[in-house]
Amino acid sequence: MSAGNRNDVAPATVSVALREEGVEVEYLDGRVTFYHGVPQRVEGTLTTPPGKEVHVLVTDPTETEGVLLYVNDLKTHDEILEDTGVGRVVLDEGDEEELFPGVTARRPGGQRTEIEADPAVAGGRVFVFAEDDWSEASYEFVAADGESADDDAEGGDSSGDRDSDADGDE
Repeated sequence: MSAGNRNDVAPATVSVALREEGVEVEYLDGRVTFYHGVPQRVEGTLTTPPGKEVHVLVTDPTETEGVLLYVNDLKTHDEILEDTGVGRVVLDEGDEEELFPGVTARRPGGQRTEIEADPAVAGGRVFVFAEDDWSEASYEFVAADGESADDDAEGGDSSGDRDSDADGDE
């Protein structure tokens, strides 16, 4: 399922640190990126605004490792993703793909991405980061009862921009 000149890339396991002020990811090449802010809690399905870059992070049960996948990123070269351990899936409008057990991505149209997740099935915490050049929003999927895998995180909006990106743009 690839579009344009970019291919799907399988993710590798990267280091994750959940901090009070956001989520830190250390890539395989040693670089670190930081998603600022406390993620807003969501249940079931999240539809991003049009044109946002969407990153999906699923942690393992220890919350110290995880897999990070870019959805429809067409800017980052395959080799950079492979070196960093970040994966990519490219979906055309109307496509749907299971990213991980319990986590599905869809392209419903209008340059939107829809992520559906069940943290209990995923076996860890599920985060989605939706960003563009002007803003970033962070989300964490929670069970239908509103409980996350680790109830220490408070719901709320995120603010600020990441310090760096796997493609070196920031």
